[in-house]
Formats: sequence, structure tokens, C-alpha cells
Amino acid sequence: MEPLQGTDEVVHNPDPEFVAKTNVQQYMNARGIDDYDELIERTCREATDDSNSGVDWFWDDIVDWLDIEFDEPYNRVRNDTDGPQFSEWYPGGKLNIAHNAVDRHAAPGNPTREKTACIWEGEDGTVSKISFAQLHREANQVANFLEAEGVGVGDPVALYMPMVPEVISLLYGCFKTGAIVVPIFSGFGTEATATRLADAGASVLFTADGYYRRGDEVWLKGAADEAIAQAGSVQTTVVYDRLGAVPESDGDNPPDTTSSGVAWDGSRDVGWRQAVKSRSTSYESRSLPSDAESMLLYSSGTTGTPKGIVHTHAGAVVQAAKEIHFGFDQKDEDRFFWLSDIGWMMGPWTLIGNHVFAGTIFMYEGAPDHPEPDRLWKMIDRHNLTVFGISPTAIRALRKHGDHWADGHDFSSLRILGSTGEPWDPESWQWFYDTVGTGETPIINITGGTEIMGCFLMPMPNQPLKPCTVGGPGLGMNVDILDREGDSVVTANERGYLVAHDSCPSMTKSLWSGDERYLDEYWSTYEEAWDHGDWAQKDDDGFWFLHGRADDALNVAGRKVGPAEIEGVLIDHDAVNQAAAVGVPDDTTGTAVVCYVIPEPDVEPSETLRAELGRLVGEEHGKPFKPREILFAADLPRTQSGKIIRRAVTATHRGEDPGDLSSMENPDALAAIRSAR
Repeated sequence: MEPLQGTDEVVHNPDPEFVAKTNVQQYMNARGIDDYDELIERTCREATDDSNSGVDWFWDDIVDWLDIEFDEPYNRVRNDTDGPQFSEWYPGGKLNIAHNAVDRHAAPGNPTREKTACIWEGEDGTVSKISFAQLHREANQVANFLEAEGVGVGDPVALYMPMVPEVISLLYGCFKTGAIVVPIFSGFGTEATATRLADAGASVLFTADGYYRRGDEVWLKGAADEAIAQAGSVQTTVVYDRLGAVPESDGDNPPDTTSSGVAWDGSRDVGWRQAVKSRSTSYESRSLPSDAESMLLYSSGTTGTPKGIVHTHAGAVVQAAKEIHFGFDQKDEDRFFWLSDIGWMMGPWTLIGNHVFAGTIFMYEGAPDHPEPDRLWKMIDRHNLTVFGISPTAIRALRKHGDHWADGHDFSSLRILGSTGEPWDPESWQWFYDTVGTGETPIINITGGTEIMGCFLMPMPNQPLKPCTVGGPGLGMNVDILDREGDSVVTANERGYLVAHDSCPSMTKSLWSGDERYLDEYWSTYEEAWDHGDWAQKDDDGFWFLHGRADDALNVAGRKVGPAEIEGVLIDHDAVNQAAAVGVPDDTTGTAVVCYVIPEPDVEPSETLRAELGRLVGEEHGKPFKPREILFAADLPRTQSGKIIRRAVTATHRGEDPGDLSSMENPDALAAIRSAR
């Protein structure tokens, strides 16, 4: 099968001087590795008795290279007696994420003590900074509060918080005590939040009165109260004052604030200042076994309840640090911004991965296009940001506003661009590269998932790039492309299923609900291989590409195409704002393509436009893929990060149960799909 149109030419060749200074090139030089192919061979192949190669060698070697501190050394790299499904990494060792990310940087006499850990900008334009010393003190206060509440090692603590700087001290404060952090996306409604609270069994919840979104006040506490009532496990709720509605009284009967949007339960609710800021600023982080649980991250399932992904202290810190150091070429002077939320994997990944190196992260509270479509470009310019990550969908939406919104903004501070979440279309990738990256900044397009809190595939900054590529295997990741029979795909441009032949330190140790679902979800398709569920391809030049979820693939008359490829043709039309392509049963071809299209605001849907769009898809991908139907919709179901939930579109179109929709930001979109039908 042919590669995506427009992805067959190398468009980025890194400058030799830039290459020489990259962390990955310096690592290769130090280890006597001559080229990238040898690097992958040395770090990603199955463990052998050869001490100079193999997955085990690499994961041992980078602990020292990345300066990750174990309080007690591990006695071996891993114990995989029970197979890769249940590998125990760094057994015998003890450490704490918080020590590596905060404590040591804030130690007296350390020059990083007063370095900025976070630059924060609120949607209203307010800017604040927090140093590692300040972060350390506040994380200690959080830890002391948790201990006073009886929270101990292995107890889940939920964060249903907006993107304010205090979420960082909450994260590290939990790590310090050995509590398990349960981040919950602040955009979730009552049911999605209650499901996670109940499944985790959290007795303590941190939330806020609300936050700002598109200039409006969004009241969070009401949704939290309703979720608590459904979940039944929460005994203490700490409320951060973002909108000025949290009572300051520390008496037994704080004032009723119902009129300002916040109800108050005096037996359960306590304000942030009373609960946290009154505590001691001294606390010694607990030394925990390598496999001690650090986070419980939730990933939506196709059906049923969300999956509780269990991560460890050693796995999370080593994987995040590795990827920020090598893939994003972390430097002391960097200011790292990834447009995400603490409730998603990318939030903790950004914080931990950068703070291991005492790096500075940038955090933004609000919508990416408020009050105008150049909000992100202004922040890059104003704060001299050096690394910027975003989803392809968000770029497509910003691109639609027009190039003039980027004109006049200075992007010269940027060294690295990042993206993740879904496949690119070539035109939007090229626009991001040319407009924001000024035609010379590499796009590190990564793919992996919540299940590994990291990347299976990612380019390195010392590599050339083709549009949309995900580079190749991440360092230490023994990945492959298999066909349905379980054989490796060796023919260039033939698509198959992305798998991992081995585990990695950050791979979930199981699911919170137990081993049975864990094994069924990831290890049941192939013998001794993790089935990630993505559809991948490697071209003639060795560049890897991702084509979305395998269950989204459109198999028309025996030929497969990814939905993103169909959608890319549609959204490149001036009249189209967004699109979703799904497959429906067809008596002749097995599957037929149906497309839902959101027109631009000033465009009136018409039969002429429908015919024109269908013709374009047929010309680009061949007549079998010409949509059987093109339906105009007012909205499409999507996550907060902008990803279209295609299975929800497909199920709604077919009149079937769409399964777990807790990650959906706009539930009303399903009504728009039904109306379009």
C-alpha cells in the first residue's frame, strides 16, 4: 500500500551544528554508537547476554546517564520470571519521584533552588512564577496535610483541578507520602468524575471553586459535589480558591456561599489555605520500592468502564526523563510548554520529565484561541518558549483561522516542536513546520499512550523528517509491526499492527481492576506481544507512520485506509472546518465510507459542495473510497484535546451503543450526528 500523499519526501534535514549539540548525539558518541540504526539495535532489541546491547542494558545505562537517584540501589535491572506481562523493573531499589523532581533541586546551596520551576499564565492574562524552593515548601505542606488526614502509602488521592500552579505541588506532595495520585480531567462532568472516584476509592479529593474558560467562569465545585454523592468514598474535599468563592473562615460554621456558585459542607469541605498553607514546610519524602504505585491514570475503554492504568515511581520517572532528555533535547535554558491538562497523561509526563533536570515548564489555564486565535502565538513570543507541543487537531483548527494570525509573532525562541494524539494530515503538518517552526524547527511527533506513560515511537532531533512521520522506535522500546498472523511486516509500505515484543519500566504493572482485564486488553491478540491497537507502517526509507486505531481502519474491498487520510482531503477544502470518516457495512465492498463534515461558519451546505467533496476523495484515494454519503453536521464528538471520537460517530450512525464516553467534552454532539443522519 502506498504511503500518505505528500509524505514521501524528506523536508527537514537538521543542521550539522545542531545535531552535534543534541543530547542523543552526545549519548551516541559517548557509547561509541556510529549511527541511528545502530542506536536502535543497541537499545531496542531483546535482552541478551551481551552486556553492551539489549533492552536491559539500555534501561540500566540511562539511570546514571540521566542522573536519576535511587536511595537504595536495585539488585538487577528487572525480574521477568513471570514473562513480559509482569516484569518487575529495578527490583530491590528504592526512590521517590518527588526527590528526583523537586527535593534535590531545592536543597540549600544548590543553584537550582531559586530557578523557576513553572511560569503560569491565566486566561485573564495574569502571570506568576514559582521557584523550586517555593514548590518544595508547598509540596511539603501538601504532604503534611495528607499525613494529618491519615493518608498513607498506597492510598489513592484524587485531583479534580484546573490548570493552576498548585497542581504541581499537589502532584509532588502526594508522591512524597507514597499516596497514589488519581488525576481527573477538570472538563469531566459528574458521571465521568464519579466513576473514577468510585473505582479508585479515593477518600481525599482536591478540587477548586472553578476556573476561567473562554472568558466565562466555570464552576467546578458543584460537579465535584454531585460526583462525591454518587461515588461515596470521599471523606475530605480541599477546595482551591480560583474564582474567589471559597470562604476564608476557619471556624466550624463557614459562611454559606451558595449565592456565589459554591455550596459548602462544613463536615467535609475545607479551603486550600486552611488545609495546606497552614502546615509545616518541612517533610522528608518517603523512600519507596521501585514498583510502588505512583499514579492511577484512566484511559477510556471502547465499552464498559474506563481502564485504571497503574504506574510506578521508577517507571514514571525513568520513562518521562528519557523522552524529555533525548526526544525533546532538554537544555538548562528551556521553557517547555505542552498544551494539555493535569488530568491527562501528558500533564504529569511534562512535569516529571522536565523537573528531573530542574527544567522550567510553562502552564496555561484557558482556551487556545481566546480571546483571539493567536493566543498561543502571543504566549510563545511573550515568554520566549523553546519547546512547544500540541495536538494535530488543534493545529488544524488554528490553521483554519488563517495565516495572518501568526504574522508578526516571533517564533525564533523555539528549538523543538512536539505533537501527539492522532495522525497528521500532510498539509497541516507542513503548515505547522513552515509557519510556527519557520521551516527549520523539527516536529517530534510522538505516539504511545496512557498505558506506558510514554512513547512507543518518536523521532529524535538529530534525524531527518518526512511530513507526519513518527520517526521510529523510541529508545529502549522493542516494537514491531505485525500482520494478522503475528508475522513481522517486512514489505515497505505494508500496514500492520503496532506491537511491543518486550515491556519497559513505565508499562502499566496491571489494571486497577485486576490482571484479567489487563491481559485481555493488551496481551491476548499475540503470544508474548503487547497489542497496542494502532495501525502502523514503515516506508522504503525506514520512516514509520501511524494511521490511527486499528479498529478505526476502513477496509473497503480488501484495501485499507486510515480515517485521517480521508479526513485530510476533506479539511483541506476551504469550505470544511472539521470532518470524521467512518466505515459502515456494504453488501458489495464489505465496508463503505461515510463522512460527517462541519462546514465553515460562512458556508451553506449544498448538494454541489457534497458532490465536490466526494469527487476530491475519489481522486485522491481511488473510487472505492469515494464516500457513499457525506453528511453535514453541526458538531462532532471530541475529547478535550480535540481528538474526534470516531467510534462514537460510527456507533451513533449505526444506532448502536457507543460505549464509554467519559472522555467526551461535548456530549450534545451525538444529537448533532443523529440530526445529520
